[in-house]
Amino acid sequence: MKLPNGYGSVMKMSGKRRKPYMVRVTTGWTIDPAKGTKKQTYAVIGYAETKQEGLQMLSDYHQNPFDTKAAKVTFSEVYTAWSEAKYPTISKSNVHGYSAAYNVCNSLYNKIFRDIRLADLQNVVDTCGKNYPTLRKLKVLFNQLYDYAMKNDICNKDYSEFVDIIKYKEKNPNKIDRSVFTKPEIDKLWTLRDDPFYQTVLMLIYNGCRVSEFLDLKKENVHLDEQYFDVILSKTENGIRKVPIADKVLPFYKAWYDSSDCEYLLHTDDGKQFQYRNYKDSYWTPLIENLGMDHNPHDTRHTCVSMLAEAHVDPTMIKKIVGHAGAMSLTEKVYTHLDIQSLVEAINKI
Repeated sequence: MKLPNGYGSVMKMSGKRRKPYMVRVTTGWTIDPAKGTKKQTYAVIGYAETKQEGLQMLSDYHQNPFDTKAAKVTFSEVYTAWSEAKYPTISKSNVHGYSAAYNVCNSLYNKIFRDIRLADLQNVVDTCGKNYPTLRKLKVLFNQLYDYAMKNDICNKDYSEFVDIIKYKEKNPNKIDRSVFTKPEIDKLWTLRDDPFYQTVLMLIYNGCRVSEFLDLKKENVHLDEQYFDVILSKTENGIRKVPIADKVLPFYKAWYDSSDCEYLLHTDDGKQFQYRNYKDSYWTPLIENLGMDHNPHDTRHTCVSMLAEAHVDPTMIKKIVGHAGAMSLTEKVYTHLDIQSLVEAINKI
């Protein structure tokens, strides 16, 4: 079948290729000065496995023309262009969330964005092994990238809306046992000490609090000069206690104390008290996964206990610091006169 003049063509290329048919469209004409004849100029819009598929691609192009240069943009290039515009307008925690989601998309990085299909996106969801909160962020990232690509004529169909994450809502495809942070992991966290939300991870590691205790901590119960804070809300009687603040994390407490008018020491970007689910899903999980680590917030408590034990801190002192009643003798339970200075000295050993 002869195609209309200037319509384009489907050319079979030599050699063994998975997609041997090159689909090209006419972009203009040039004049041969010697012969005075016109010659078409072309732009490649894609490659097909069969000639019929190539003709269909050509027909689709003429129904919905697109920028042929933009059509060669990869997933990674779309993400880079989108993030350069998006990241300056959102909070650090959201940046961490999107970055963590992008990190699991490595199978898509070099794919031509226009050639990506639902199966490619779904495969990332099904094989990344992430928890449902992270999968939600991943789907939002897909939505954002397709919105950007559609507006910039990089593609003309949004496959992100069909990505299924609901099947993972009631289960954790990457369930892990609680474990302590390793020394290399803690060292890595210290390299990010300037980020206030990574500071919260270090603060938890060096105070041994239950996360709920720390999120409920009000400024009125924080005593920076004496280096301790009072836990007045806890799920156990032994949890009501004075918790020492280690020298190395004291600057973080001061920075958070002065960072807003919120009555709570830790707070969201807009100055509101953290709820556990909000902190874990929107802050903790993206922060930790962005570093390639697998930990839940309670692991900080285990880590603190482990480090205190390794530093040969007296077991009674450890129980007093973390508010742990397990296996406490009667003598330990009535031994309540440990002064703050000795608590600080103990926590400073780790």
